[in-house]
Amino acid sequence: MLPSPKMSPPSIRMWGYNAPMQGIIIRTLVTMLGLFLAREIVPGVELQGTGSFILAALLLGIVNSLVRPLAFLMTFPLTIITLGLFIFVLNAAMFGLVAALLDNFSVAGFWSAIFGAIIVSITSTVASWYIGPKGRYEVFVVRRR
Repeated sequence: MLPSPKMSPPSIRMWGYNAPMQGIIIRTLVTMLGLFLAREIVPGVELQGTGSFILAALLLGIVNSLVRPLAFLMTFPLTIITLGLFIFVLNAAMFGLVAALLDNFSVAGFWSAIFGAIIVSITSTVASWYIGPKGRYEVFVVRRR
């Protein structure tokens, strides 16, 4: 049977194209980039060693997925009273918690944690514009008629 013009061509699967670990790896690399930028830009954020960068990025992902939602629920009234500004404090607390768990990662104080968390958040947000939920690079083209 000959393929009709309406049939789509067979998909080509390359290594890692639909691998579930690909999203985790890419998001960890993005977080590592954010931590690197925070270390370079924010005075008081110190992080030495490639292994520490990898471990800090993984721990930050784990803390943000497990601890942060619980902390957010517990402080929800305070977040409402401050019109959402308390979320910055919550992000800084998660950043500081990861720094407290690692030996080669230190944060000098509250403002260093706030600005470090902001840098990591901005980096992750910009990267998420281009990386889909499965960790693949995505570009959306909108054609107007």
